[in-house]
Amino acid sequence: MEWLFDPAIWAGLLTLVVLEIVLGIDNLIFIAILADKLPPHQRDKARLIGLSLAMLMRLGLLTIVSWLVTLTTPLFSVGPQDFSGRDLILLAGGVFLLFKATIELHERLEGITHVQTGSKVYAGFGAVVAQIVVLDAVFSLDAVITAVGMVDNLAVMMAAVVISIGVMILASKPLTRFVNAHPTVVVLCLSFLLMIGLSLMAEGLGFHIPKGYLYAAIGFSIVIETLNQFARRNFLKNEARLPFRDRTADTVLRLMGGRKRADAASADQGDKPAAEREAFAVEERNMVSGVLTLGDRSVRSIMTPRSEMSWVNLDDDAATILRQLQQTPHSRLPVSRGQLDEVAGIARTKDLIGDLLLRGRIDETAAGKMRAPIVLPDTAGVLKAMETLKRAHGQVVLVTDEYGVVQGLLTPVDILEAIAGEFPDEDEELAIRAKAPGEWEVDGAADLHLLEQVLETSALVSEDDDYASLAGFLLARFEGFPETGQALEIDGLRYEILAAEERRIVKVSIRRIATADTGEAFA
Repeated sequence: MEWLFDPAIWAGLLTLVVLEIVLGIDNLIFIAILADKLPPHQRDKARLIGLSLAMLMRLGLLTIVSWLVTLTTPLFSVGPQDFSGRDLILLAGGVFLLFKATIELHERLEGITHVQTGSKVYAGFGAVVAQIVVLDAVFSLDAVITAVGMVDNLAVMMAAVVISIGVMILASKPLTRFVNAHPTVVVLCLSFLLMIGLSLMAEGLGFHIPKGYLYAAIGFSIVIETLNQFARRNFLKNEARLPFRDRTADTVLRLMGGRKRADAASADQGDKPAAEREAFAVEERNMVSGVLTLGDRSVRSIMTPRSEMSWVNLDDDAATILRQLQQTPHSRLPVSRGQLDEVAGIARTKDLIGDLLLRGRIDETAAGKMRAPIVLPDTAGVLKAMETLKRAHGQVVLVTDEYGVVQGLLTPVDILEAIAGEFPDEDEELAIRAKAPGEWEVDGAADLHLLEQVLETSALVSEDDDYASLAGFLLARFEGFPETGQALEIDGLRYEILAAEERRIVKVSIRRIATADTGEAFA
């Protein structure tokens, strides 16, 4: 009984149990396939009886093989090396384990899986149990040979077999799910088989490798794999904190070949063959990105801002209003009295022109000509705005802040621009204008999301910021109102103020600089 207090015995038992369980996973998969041919109420019974008979078979095989390896009488010699029955069994077992582990590793790395095919036909209970026993006899060879190669004590081998079969009976379903969800564990155990097979071959050739060396190598590998599993779990936990929409968008854009400028700088597209170049154009990736990120954006980031709104002031004389209406390209306009925030309604341009020409004034009381404005708070999301626009029947939507002050105006075209880029009206020009390769002239009111796509950078948009335009981005960096000519460098781009009025930035020059600086530099 002294062997019960030997740490090497317990280390060998624990390691052997783990290996026996992992080696039995494929067996469990095939047993599940065979049991699936039975009616549902007989499947668990067939699995229990099949595995129990398989355990008896493994114990019998262990006894036979353990007796065979005691045959140390030399049978023949090859040069100076004598070969006994034990040596031949160890050599054959080592070759078998090397072959088995290599084939399994190939299937795992190549992604080959066992698939059940054919129609669903229930088989007889006895036939299925017989198939399970025969199948387990085939799959038991590697487990039995591994046991012989790992430990020298027959009792320890039998205990490991009994424990492993018991675990598989009690936890076959969750065990299969765990192994399938952690393929690195299977690969690690198959590498153990390669090591044990090599050890058996060395033993058969007369080179004794102490079992302690094997236990130390296996134990060290298990510790490393355990740390790897913890690290992976923490990574997945941290990744799960990101919104599922963001993770999906990043995955789709990576599949499409989308890369930020900093990533693209490290790869030379010109050296790639045509088949390996990106299959999607930049414009296509930008459109997909616009769709995937639309739900995370607020109305403020896509609306036409107050400073660019066209509206009719009822306090102006008829000639002034008529001249304004003749020059505007918009079909609907807000109508206010005195100031924009005093909105009387939303009217069609042609109705306003008709009133001015026929009556010399705008009739606010005419039924159907002046519609009540639809108002959205500036904190609303784009998806909410889309639902509102669907019910607006072509009417524009006013965006207000918490104090009721009009901040901007929203139309279906604004939604389209958030996805596909700018669609300027007749009285507008593009907010982002390319002047030369790596150089742009941009309006201060330009949308940051669109500008980020054009510049191929990720340094502009942040969920924590409360601005949506380039002017807001620069004001937050300057921490004061900048003067014309002032500049700063961010993420390899130089932003220079070209025109600034008393309270807003009008135009900015953006130029890509030779050396990217991830920090900020003022000039």
